Amino acid sequence: MAAVAGLGLWLPPSAAAPQAEGFRFAILGDRTGDVQPGVYEEVWKETAAEDPAFVVTVGDTIEGMHDAGAEREWEEVERILKPYRGFPLYLAPGNHDIWSKASERLFQQHAGHPPHYSFDHGPLHVTILDNSRSDDLAPEELAFLEEDLKEHESQPAKMIVSHRPSWLWNVALRDTSFPMHRIARRYGVQYVIAGHVHKLARFSLEGIEYISMPSAGGHLRPAQAPYEGGWFFGHALATVRASKVKLQFEELKAPLGQGRVSTPEEWGMLGAARQPAKK
Repeated sequence: MAAVAGLGLWLPPSAAAPQAEGFRFAILGDRTGDVQPGVYEEVWKETAAEDPAFVVTVGDTIEGMHDAGAEREWEEVERILKPYRGFPLYLAPGNHDIWSKASERLFQQHAGHPPHYSFDHGPLHVTILDNSRSDDLAPEELAFLEEDLKEHESQPAKMIVSHRPSWLWNVALRDTSFPMHRIARRYGVQYVIAGHVHKLARFSLEGIEYISMPSAGGHLRPAQAPYEGGWFFGHALATVRASKVKLQFEELKAPLGQGRVSTPEEWGMLGAARQPAKK
């Protein structure tokens, strides 16, 4: 299946041409799931200041769950994002975005692409999967993933993004036999990224980095040491050079955070291995 040609949200294809000497892009966690006022706006302000080539989200862009108010919520999101229309935006569908046929139509209308799709930017290939209505990846999603990665096998850098971490328990138990992992490993995927939990966690399995993204506005669960447990507001900044993708996680600056910056290697399943530096 052909990749989506860099349309992003509101942006013509010609504006999303890759930069010759490597590039950076941003990954945002959930906006909703008991949205916290003002957080998403601040995440975008700090993200835009880094001038990413494009932005990917892991879903839950609207609060949703009721067909009657969904259109109004998407219009609210468009108002929030109006200052950032210069950045191509690729949305993954979350359970707060798609829960019915009507909400699926609205997602496609406002996101500008189907619930599952893929795109290329320079050497990077990104596959977006739809697990908005199930904790598991449906057989058709796995079939799409394999077909898509096979078609783009020559791309040197690959990443898979979905909303729910359907892989979580398999990876935590060091299970190398589950279908998604076998497909990702066969085609050289470097990162598998998800949201839904609102907590930063990192797992490494046979050379593949599995990442649960921190919140970009959805509520944080209480914890004795919130940051060290992965509970904070922020985003990820990815740098792509040739076949290598390197991530760093950036906590929001004061007053919503302390501006700490960390790498995947500093995190594990249960939280931070050491205290990250402040930006």
